[in-house]
Amino acid sequence: MFDFAPTDTAALDKDVLHADLLSAADAITAGEPDAVANMANIAALIWQFLPDLNWAGFYRMVDGELVLGPFQGKAACIRIPLGRGVCGTAAATRETQLVADVHAFPGHIACDAASASEIVVPIVHEDELVGVLDLDSPIPARFDSLDARGLETLCARIASRIAAAR
Repeated sequence: MFDFAPTDTAALDKDVLHADLLSAADAITAGEPDAVANMANIAALIWQFLPDLNWAGFYRMVDGELVLGPFQGKAACIRIPLGRGVCGTAAATRETQLVADVHAFPGHIACDAASASEIVVPIVHEDELVGVLDLDSPIPARFDSLDARGLETLCARIASRIAAAR
């Protein structure tokens, strides 16, 4: 059993929080070849480390569409076409989507009506889209550029460790 979470995540600044999350994700996935197990553990770590989330997980790129992967939170949409919703947009553009108000995002897919803000980071390995990391929050404007930078660094680090799940 691993216990990586700081005792009070609210007391840490975001740079420290994301550095700790990266270190924990790196430690728990290093040398593990199973992509699904790695995604499951990373989703659990994100859920444990980052406050004010109501969903945290992965969508995998499978046969030209995003397919639900390991996550923490309520049941979610299983398949998302590229270009549709926040996840599909992040996948199609390969750019992080930082959405302060999901209700204002054109074509937003509401899997959980409680979600108010969202961040989706594309995961690319060897110039191929592997999937996306998706985090939702019931708090408007929960995510900022510090979260984007921290999660982009995390996704770059783990891309090779989850590439096999495609």
